[in-house]
Amino acid sequence: MTKIVILTGAGISAESGLGTFRDTDGLWSQYRIEDVATPEAFARNPALVQAFYNLRRDTAARAQPNAAHQALARLQRDWRGDVVIVTQNVDSLHEVGGATDVLHMHGTLAGALCGACNHRWTAPPSMAPDEPCPACAAPAARPDVVWFGEMPYHMDEILTHLASADLFASIGTSGEVYPAAAFVQDAHASGARTIELNLEPSAVTSAFDDIRIGPASEAVPLWVDELLQKQN
Repeated sequence: MTKIVILTGAGISAESGLGTFRDTDGLWSQYRIEDVATPEAFARNPALVQAFYNLRRDTAARAQPNAAHQALARLQRDWRGDVVIVTQNVDSLHEVGGATDVLHMHGTLAGALCGACNHRWTAPPSMAPDEPCPACAAPAARPDVVWFGEMPYHMDEILTHLASADLFASIGTSGEVYPAAAFVQDAHASGARTIELNLEPSAVTSAFDDIRIGPASEAVPLWVDELLQKQN
């Protein structure tokens, strides 16, 4: 059976009200990435970083999945082969929309991580700058998200999936953040067909076999319908 590996980025959640790095009027536009999304920023000003992620956590908790999230959950449920969803997003909209076993390569806003002992737990709605770890009590709790300069999660598992994929789809990604931007080349090298679904062409559009341009909430359900109809 055909194995489908899907990479999603910020563009799939934008229509649910969660902004991307490049929005001109969203939450990210109020902060510099260097001040809130690097290990150095957290060491320099943990209060600012925790406040920023408290805002993101609250916004994400109130967001609802859109038709694109729901379509991918339907594909995962109804496809007779494997459907693996890898996301760069730190929200939980895939899961709320019905998807399972999502690989969050950049972590999740719902998680907390101890910088001292690496213990993980469910983050409270609001984390303080000196939030203690429930395991070791060190005041070193941080959001369990991958900051710039850190290694993404699940990379060995993701590369294994790409090596066995028959079809690779990239949805709502800019193609500017590595290693995810190279997944299309990894999939090609293993013989997979590739497709990009995006609001506008990404930085790596030329590497894909097929391109679909349009809002994710429209393009993704149509693509999923096509796949399921061909299967029947």
